[in-house]
Amino acid sequence: MISENGWSWKVKFAVVMLIIAVLFFASRIVVSGDPEEVISYLWKQIGFIPINIIIVAFLIDSIMSKKEHEAILEKIDMIMGTFFTKMGNDLIYIISQKNEYKHDTKDFESLRDWDDKDYKHKLKELKKHPAEFKISLKGEERAEFLNEVYSIVHKNQDFLINLIDNPNLLEKDEFSGLLLALLHLDEELSRRKDLSNICDTDFNHLMGDIGRVYGHLVYEWVYYLRYLNKFYPYMISLAIRTNPFDCKAEVCVLE
Repeated sequence: MISENGWSWKVKFAVVMLIIAVLFFASRIVVSGDPEEVISYLWKQIGFIPINIIIVAFLIDSIMSKKEHEAILEKIDMIMGTFFTKMGNDLIYIISQKNEYKHDTKDFESLRDWDDKDYKHKLKELKKHPAEFKISLKGEERAEFLNEVYSIVHKNQDFLINLIDNPNLLEKDEFSGLLLALLHLDEELSRRKDLSNICDTDFNHLMGDIGRVYGHLVYEWVYYLRYLNKFYPYMISLAIRTNPFDCKAEVCVLE
């Protein structure tokens, strides 16, 4: 609701502007002595008003839509920060430590020296060729790995479902794909009563699901770091000091 005071100043302003317009055209008639010319000019200007309104309306709508889209993406980026803090970083660490194929992630050890071009180049590379995952475990190591992954994913199941319910995530297909892959992995692991008794064929199937998650995780992690590096450089310091791909990373600031 608009208050009476709100209408009051608007009405006064409109009346003043109309009076100024009338005085302007009246003075033009007095000076030129040709009222028909002034009236003709006035009608031309009135005829352009709907066109001007259309142009302004579309321009404002375009600007507002762009600003709204940017605000939604900003919220998604903040959500991603919560995701990696709560579970993403731990999951990357566990999977990457067992991953035997480290060629795709070897250059992450030098993140301290990256600029925006490096992040952009890596994202294009990962978009075309997602980070690969290869593992060969037996017996207790196999069961321990599966249980570690399941523990992180399952205890955050409600968190993942809440993220999926967020309508803003429709704006970012890649992150939505990661969440769906995680929920699918959780369902696959939860349906197996004993993860210590998994045959080779079934283990390979689960590794396919984990590899899918890993590919999404690595891409989104680099995307999030680029976002921090671009807009919040003071925050990326902690991300680099807790880099799950750098065995020498140290959270404490030593120098």
